[in-house]
Amino acid sequence: MSMLEMKDVHAYYGNIHALKGITIQVEEGEIVTLIGANGAGKSTTLKTISGLLKPRAGSIYLDGEDLQPYPAHEIVYKGVSLVPEGRGIFAKLTVSENLDMGAFKRNDKDGIEHDRLRVFKLFPRLEERKNQVAGTLSGGEQQMLATGRALMARPRLLLMDEPSMGLAPVLVESVFEIIIEINKEGTTILLVEQNAHMALQIAQRGYVLQTGEIVLSDTAEGLRTNPLVQKAYLGIQ
Repeated sequence: MSMLEMKDVHAYYGNIHALKGITIQVEEGEIVTLIGANGAGKSTTLKTISGLLKPRAGSIYLDGEDLQPYPAHEIVYKGVSLVPEGRGIFAKLTVSENLDMGAFKRNDKDGIEHDRLRVFKLFPRLEERKNQVAGTLSGGEQQMLATGRALMARPRLLLMDEPSMGLAPVLVESVFEIIIEINKEGTTILLVEQNAHMALQIAQRGYVLQTGEIVLSDTAEGLRTNPLVQKAYLGIQ
């Protein structure tokens, strides 16, 4: 049994058919990436898994349990956290208060403090700025905070939506190094990323989406060497 299974999922924004029969699996301990052009349905897939968008057809299972009856906040309780596109931090709260929001469902004081220290170890810059208002952070620091906040929920499955978006090239590599570290510590990751080069370097497997449909699925190495992927997403003619 896969940790995450989406089976023939159809989702809509009003009358717009955004996901057209999406079927993916994510095994425990993996990094799996979704790549595709803007509007392909990558972010919609993550929103549907996390309960922010309810599918009209199909099924979504976490360790064999159907997630569809649950609202988004209860899916967090089940062990699924989303790092949203555009970071989505609480701009008027401090760094520490944002991290507290990530742990809102928890009452294990010692465990929360342990995870706060873990976040500060992954992101020393956040510890330096723990009393700073989050809206005054740089883009890279806000991305660190969004990721740290998601980790405070102690997820088993972390959904990451465009973590390198808008970052300077020197920061992009650091972000991907941290994704690898989070995965090594035991968190399974489903990654949406425009930077297909980097995503396919750190993932074990991947799916290619076009206009709401899966058109390719393979190992990361298989996708890196696929002529269609090279031409469309890797800039190799």
